[in-house]
Amino acid sequence: MMEYQRKQSSPLRPGVPKVTVAMNDSAEAEEDRGRSTRGIFRPRRIAIVLAAVAVIFSGFLFVNSRTIDSAPHAKDPKCSKAVDRSPEKVASESRDWVLGEGGASWGDGSTVLRCGVDELEPTVNLCLTVDGVDWVLDEKKLRETGVSTLTTYGRSPAVQVTYSGGREEVGGVLVDLKKSVAAIPQKRKCIGYGEMLG
Repeated sequence: MMEYQRKQSSPLRPGVPKVTVAMNDSAEAEEDRGRSTRGIFRPRRIAIVLAAVAVIFSGFLFVNSRTIDSAPHAKDPKCSKAVDRSPEKVASESRDWVLGEGGASWGDGSTVLRCGVDELEPTVNLCLTVDGVDWVLDEKKLRETGVSTLTTYGRSPAVQVTYSGGREEVGGVLVDLKKSVAAIPQKRKCIGYGEMLG
């Protein structure tokens, strides 16, 4: 095994001999490894690594999230309650990660709830009363796009729901969302032609 001498120099004083330390290759390698390990675990490097992991993780959430356009009155505190009370499943579909205030989504966007849309004026569009909640169907959009768009009537702020599934499933979707909408008090209700004439 090769041996060599490492000299540690220090100011010489009269009568003090030089100190010579002999180290072999394995001892030198062990010391180098110790320096490398200490370098890896420096606080600054740890902070950089943790920051990088956080960025990667937040990027993963962003990629796997749906962006919902916030409604004009989405910041209303009642909208926060409505979204917080939204169920984990609608029409047997799981809730999505959502970016956007006052909104919720299920089934990769097959059902979308937006709280804070403008209240509806009286209309001749079809009004459905489901579990005590009045919903007005946008019949024109349904004909043009095949997507069911329903907006609460008589509640402020209003809640809008879009559903891209079959029309026969709309009733079940509205039942699932009743708890969300119930957080907003109803001030007016739909009336039929008989009530208008009477």
